[in-house]
Amino acid sequence: MNLALSESGLPVRLRFDRPMTDEELMRFCAENDPLRVERNAQGELIVMSPTGSEGGSTELDVGVELSIWARQDGRGKVFGSNSGFTLPDGSVRAADCHWVSWPRWNALSREDQKRFAPICPEFIIEVRSETDRLPDLQAKMEMWIANGAEVAWLVDPLEKAVTIYRPGDQPELLTQPTSVQGAGPIAGFELVLARIWA
Repeated sequence: MNLALSESGLPVRLRFDRPMTDEELMRFCAENDPLRVERNAQGELIVMSPTGSEGGSTELDVGVELSIWARQDGRGKVFGSNSGFTLPDGSVRAADCHWVSWPRWNALSREDQKRFAPICPEFIIEVRSETDRLPDLQAKMEMWIANGAEVAWLVDPLEKAVTIYRPGDQPELLTQPTSVQGAGPIAGFELVLARIWA
């Protein structure tokens, strides 16, 4: 096993002689709570510290807004930051919020739904916290799009900005928006940022 530490101490990247299976990764995550662990396309484990209190509160606020809308809308299911998904590139990744349409979710077997579901959510949101490096988050957003996400939002409370990612388009930066409107699979969703920036 090789270990690589970033300048700030975390995230830590663990390289093994062989990639962990999904089952091994699930056991590893359960035994190392509260750390957040993901597996990248190269089979490395990325170990991240828990979010700070304020960042965690912001993540929850964003997730609640998406969840309330999804229940009223009825077209899909919302997942939180502890939900990992096995993506087409072989990685197991998690965002702060995920949305998957019911037809795509229901097409999975019950067994697949219980594991790191082999599906890329159509919509994801990442919320930047004080410990997140912006270039790392930007690369992760591009990774989501490359794996099949139709829309991805990077919400940055530190800069009061939102960047929208879509396949085939350059990222769209919104500076100090009062709200962001959903399109495509999440048409009708509005994230009112006055509540988030407060």
